[in-house]
Parts: sequence; C-alpha cells; structure tokens
Amino acid sequence: MIPFNIPPYVGTENEYIADAIQSHKICGDGAYTKRCQELLEQRTGAAKVLLTNSGTDALEMAALLCDLKTGDEVILPSYTFSSTANAFALFGAKLVFVDIRPDTMNIDETLIEAAITEKTKVIVPVHYAGVACEMDTIMDIANRHNLLVVEDAAQGVMSTYKGKALGAIGHIGCYSFHETKNYSMGEGGAILINDTKLVERAEIVREKGTNRSNFLRGQVDKYTWVDIGSSYLPSELNAAYLYGQLQSADKINENRLASWNCYKEGLQELANSGRIELPVVPEGCVHNAHMFYIKVKDLEERTQLQQYLREQEIQTAFHYIPLHSAPAGLKFGRFHGEDCYTTKESERLVRLPMYYGLNTNDIQHVVNSLQKFYF
Repeated sequence: MIPFNIPPYVGTENEYIADAIQSHKICGDGAYTKRCQELLEQRTGAAKVLLTNSGTDALEMAALLCDLKTGDEVILPSYTFSSTANAFALFGAKLVFVDIRPDTMNIDETLIEAAITEKTKVIVPVHYAGVACEMDTIMDIANRHNLLVVEDAAQGVMSTYKGKALGAIGHIGCYSFHETKNYSMGEGGAILINDTKLVERAEIVREKGTNRSNFLRGQVDKYTWVDIGSSYLPSELNAAYLYGQLQSADKINENRLASWNCYKEGLQELANSGRIELPVVPEGCVHNAHMFYIKVKDLEERTQLQQYLREQEIQTAFHYIPLHSAPAGLKFGRFHGEDCYTTKESERLVRLPMYYGLNTNDIQHVVNSLQKFYF
C-alpha cells in the first residue's frame, strides 16, 4: 500500500531529543524552542515567532490577541479545517463565511468587502495547499476598514507571496507542525507576530497570562499574573524533533517539489484531455508542495475513483466538508452571498499521496493507475 502520508524524518531528530533529555530541560521554552523560533524568524522576517502546542493553539492565541467580544464578526472561507473557525467562535465571535475561488480553493478576495459590517473585526485568509491568497487585496481592504488580518498559514511554511513568507504578511500568522505537514513535531505549531505592538502581549498570553518572559530577561524583578492567557508552550522534546527538520528545510522542500512536479508532468495528458483538473499556482506565488490534488467531474466520480485506487493499493483523501453546512457552522456562523464554488469544488477534490521521500516509482504507479481509470 502506498500511504497517503508518512511523517517527515531527516535523521537528526533522535540526537536532538536525547540532548534535550540530558540537559534536564524538557518543558517549554528551552534551548531547542528558542533555536526553532530564531530559525523561523530568520526565514520569515516576522517580528516574533513563538512555538505553540499546535496550529490550533496558534489560532486561539491569535483570536485572544484580537480582543474579540461576543458578537464581533470574523470573515473566513467555509472551505477550511474546523480549527480556523473554532479559534474565533471560542471567544464569542460570529463567523461570516464567504465563497472560494475555484482555481486555488482560497477565499475569494473580491467577495470580502461586501461581507464587512460595523461588527467585523478580523479577516482570516487560509492559504490552501501552501498557495497564497491574494494578500495585496486583502491587506488593502483590512487597512481601509481598520481590520486585523490573521493568516491561517498552517499549510504554508516555506511558501511565499510576491517574495514575502506566508504568515508574515498579515498582523498575525499561524503555522502547523502536525505530522501531516511538511515539517513536523508530531503535534505543534507557531504564531508569527508581525505587528510589533502585539509582541509583548503575545508572550504574556502564551505564558498563562504572566509576565514571566519579562522576568527572564531581567526587565522586572518578579513575575505575576497580568492578563488572560493559557499554557501554549510545547515540550522541548517536540521542539528538538522539529529543529532537525528546520535545519533541513530546503532539502525537504526541494524533495517535495520534485514529487509535485513529477505528478504534474505525469498527469498533464489527463488534464489536457479534460478528464481531470490540476492545481493552479498564480503568478507571484511560490508554493511548498504541501499537497498534490486533482479535481474530477463530481462526487460520484470521486467515490468511484477512490475505491479504484484503494484496489490498486493507493491511499487517497479528500478534504473539508464545508463548515457552513456543518452543525457547528450553522450554529456559530452564516454564509454571506452565494455558495457558487465552495461545496461543488470540495466534492470534486482528491488528494494524492505526498510526503518527504515519496518514491518516484510509487508516483508513477499512481499516475499509471489514474490513466487506466480514465483511459
């Protein structure tokens, strides 16, 4: 069986985890956490990067920093993971879902402004498959309406938009280092603070609402509870695992891109014949090969194709059930405008196996199987 995903492993993780254990510092904010944060700051240009327990935690921290009150509105796509919505609904926000673009599966930037009301506080673009949303337009809208932008860049580590790292364009960005992501610490994430006015509060929120970070830097003689917060610090063992992968970030990225390009080349004939559609990467966007998906005719064909591929010992997946049609989505949000593409496109999408170290022979088997199904 060709698995859908294998968590990344580069070979230095065991050494770094053992070193963390021997240092007798395995709770949060040890040496490996700091090294990971510094590497990510250098890569992205963010004012401050803080590791978290998950991408979900990063989003929850972002929602806290946005000072949301009950009834405030947050604009986001319906085609995303539940964490994107949960983080803001937790603090009483009303979710306003808008349609996606069929080419990138990202939020349709041309529909955002019409969804803004006097209660709108935040726009949450989700960079699907590591391909950037149209951030110039989104930031312009946010600036004109005095709104905050929180980038859900869970899938976007190492991707860029017009030369800028995803997650480092809005006021706040959020990464995931889940085992399904390009770089992993098992469970983990990071919050990128790009608005320097939010840095000190972000440290406080992450440290259970205390000013402990100021104390450790010698800025105060004792630390105490000063704000609302929670424990968002990951274990040093997780950070040590991630550190080895961030050191090999380019190697992992190049390997995944090679696999992505192999798929694209092998499936181009099927796309040219109109049997399937391939991913679109707009000009100015550099993606990270987080996933390779195809789009088929409809839900019925997708079901048949996935069953056929299982018979060929190939694991595949589809993605999100649109949130606006889910029970919690109906309870905590509303869809603004018409659902032209969100549901229809979500039912057509099939994700193919993609991971660091994917064998080219396995890719060819996937390609050959798809060709046999359609031809």
